[in-house]
Amino acid sequence: MTTITTRTVAYPADGLTMIGHLALPSGTGPRPAVLLGPEGIGLSDVERRRADALAERGYVALAFDLHGGRYLSAPEEMLARCMPLLADPDRMRAIGHASLDVLRAEPRTDPDRIAAIGYGTGGAIALELGRDGVDLRAIGTVNALTTGRPGEAARIRCPVWAGVGSEDPIMSPAQRDAFAAEMQAAGVDWRVVVYGGALHAFHHPPVDHTVRPGVGHHPVHARRAWRDILGLLDECLPLTE
Repeated sequence: MTTITTRTVAYPADGLTMIGHLALPSGTGPRPAVLLGPEGIGLSDVERRRADALAERGYVALAFDLHGGRYLSAPEEMLARCMPLLADPDRMRAIGHASLDVLRAEPRTDPDRIAAIGYGTGGAIALELGRDGVDLRAIGTVNALTTGRPGEAARIRCPVWAGVGSEDPIMSPAQRDAFAAEMQAAGVDWRVVVYGGALHAFHHPPVDHTVRPGVGHHPVHARRAWRDILGLLDECLPLTE
């Protein structure tokens, strides 16, 4: 297995001190980089392991924080923080930019070769960075077919891949259609993969706390979604260029 280096990074965003997880590949030269955002419950070992897996492949990876180092396992607390956040594109962009600044400041990062991927709220933030005109090589989201302010999707400068469960009650067929219409009208290179039978957060391993109805793990589709994300990175952010 490739030797990687990891460390926590503290940085200010949204009035909080965020605690991200940075994973560095072996070697010394600049590498392509991936910004990785968590579900609304917050940064956990799930995203840290994904960042580590990306570093093992050769990427610099930063799993960013949403809640100042906290993991919001209570659904009511998570919704109380995330719903206002998801309704405020400028707040989402500020969190995304603060995280992106940390990633760009890492000497191993090639600042011209960065992708953003995310899950749920973290995916919505990745999309808002695109709508803000950030120079990204790719945007990938799971459970985050969120639409933005009118016309701003035209500022997205890279391919967009989105995955969603067919039985996700939060990202409904109507929401999927609205997202597709926004991307198409903006001339974005976009695609949506619908994973049959999967619920919301199907990618996330089972947790030991209460979850909202309509949320559930689908191990087969979770593996497929990860392979699809890696395929997006292979296409848009190749390790040799």
